[in-house]
Amino acid sequence: MSSEAAIDWLGRGWLLVLAFTAAVLVVALLRRPCRRLFGAERAFQLWLLPPLAMLASQLPHVAEAPVVVLSPVVIAITSAAAALPVHAAASGAIDWRVLAMLAWVAGSVCSLVLAALVQQRYRRCLRGATAMPVSLSRWPVLRAVGTDVGPALVGAWRTRIVLPADFEQRYDASERMLILAHETAHARRHDGWWCLCAQLTVALFWFHPLAWWALAALRHDQELACDAAVLREHGEQRRSYANAMLKTQSAAFALPVGCTWSPRHPLTERIAMLKLQQPDISRQRTGRVFLAIFALGMTAAVYAATPSPQARNGAGTGDRYTLKIDIAMGGHPESMHFTRCVKPGEYTELSGTDTSQLSWQGRFSVSPAVSPAAAGQLEISAEVDTRFDRGGGKVRTQSAKPIVRTMPGQQASIVFGQIIDGKQVENGKLEDNTIKLRVTPSNGCSGSLSSLGNSTKIDQRTKGRSARALGESVAAKAGFVLVNPEALDNRLVASNLEQVPATSALQLIADVDGMRAVFHDNKVNFEPK
Repeated sequence: MSSEAAIDWLGRGWLLVLAFTAAVLVVALLRRPCRRLFGAERAFQLWLLPPLAMLASQLPHVAEAPVVVLSPVVIAITSAAAALPVHAAASGAIDWRVLAMLAWVAGSVCSLVLAALVQQRYRRCLRGATAMPVSLSRWPVLRAVGTDVGPALVGAWRTRIVLPADFEQRYDASERMLILAHETAHARRHDGWWCLCAQLTVALFWFHPLAWWALAALRHDQELACDAAVLREHGEQRRSYANAMLKTQSAAFALPVGCTWSPRHPLTERIAMLKLQQPDISRQRTGRVFLAIFALGMTAAVYAATPSPQARNGAGTGDRYTLKIDIAMGGHPESMHFTRCVKPGEYTELSGTDTSQLSWQGRFSVSPAVSPAAAGQLEISAEVDTRFDRGGGKVRTQSAKPIVRTMPGQQASIVFGQIIDGKQVENGKLEDNTIKLRVTPSNGCSGSLSSLGNSTKIDQRTKGRSARALGESVAAKAGFVLVNPEALDNRLVASNLEQVPATSALQLIADVDGMRAVFHDNKVNFEPK
């Protein structure tokens, strides 16, 4: 699996974690006040917020959203003295993000397998169960073989109500009717599906402590909501309902997908809830409206806070990106500056020569491209070729294809090459064969950059033209502005430029007069070497 796929997966997963965490914290704060004001049934509906928030974090955007600020990305690439090319040698390494994604998936699979085994264990307890004719229920009702199984609602689809073997002996007629009403309310409210969704969510966020707390809290609120639904129809039988709870044993077996009476739920709180006055119709309706408005607002807030695909691919800015690139060679200060306007995935060629030291010459060719990535990031891929000529037959060439990710407006650094330890060069310095690129991408292009030739090739032959006139001609063709053309003299020069990038052509022209071309945005400044 590629590191790019892992980055995309983890980017989306991180948004899911943030949305889930925020929604569960909101539910934790509101569930008890909502239960007191609007009743247990409305409080249970608060658990719609986490799935809505998670869905909102993955929805495509129609407008640009705020961009999350991340730290700058730095990639250092080194090549062995006599080894394989850099990109080939590094390809065998496993990215930590791939390992993180595999660990996440493995944990989720293990959680699902464990839940399935527990569910299967409960179903084995139902072997030998017999059907009971119950006219009040449209769902199948089974009598278990043992007294420690049931009452319970089992499954999400093919839902069944399970009663203990001593159901008639343990409960009187009124209690039996209330227990059946309770389990039927679970089935009518599709609580089996709620349990299934909760179990899947816990499997997805198995590493998140809040997920396991949310599962227990949801089950508790689910029972209280079901109690409230039963009392709404049988409010005059509160005492019998409490007696039925006291006579019911704690479930001996866990049931991931289904509802048992009291495996995880504090019985004292359930009985205390029976003594409270149920909210009237007007308060229940007010609670329904409040929850609808609150859910809509929170979903919109999560949606707005999620980085948009438009922020990632430049939509609304002409589907273009601005690349600001600063380049330094051989450990020397940055001497070359470029700004390019590119389309997504489009490579733009940059090349130049650094002769700031008389004893050596460094040449480079860089072709960067920018593409949208996950979580609002931009991916910069480049093809780098360098040649270091230090005289005396010492020539070193290197190539690589680094890939780096950063946020719009933030700088990413690429350090490519190596410092040769123990080999002294002039002035007692170590031999430095590195090229350093600082790349800052941003969405959209200004008007001046949009018209700039990103990969303009110069094809021009002259035998008697001044360096200044030749430089002005090349700059005009490429869309550059010469800041100080007077720095070039009027001596006639001969040129044979055949499909040479404009940046390289201007560097060659500057060399004739002992100058160097420094690029910044679309401006070129000639400086002494």
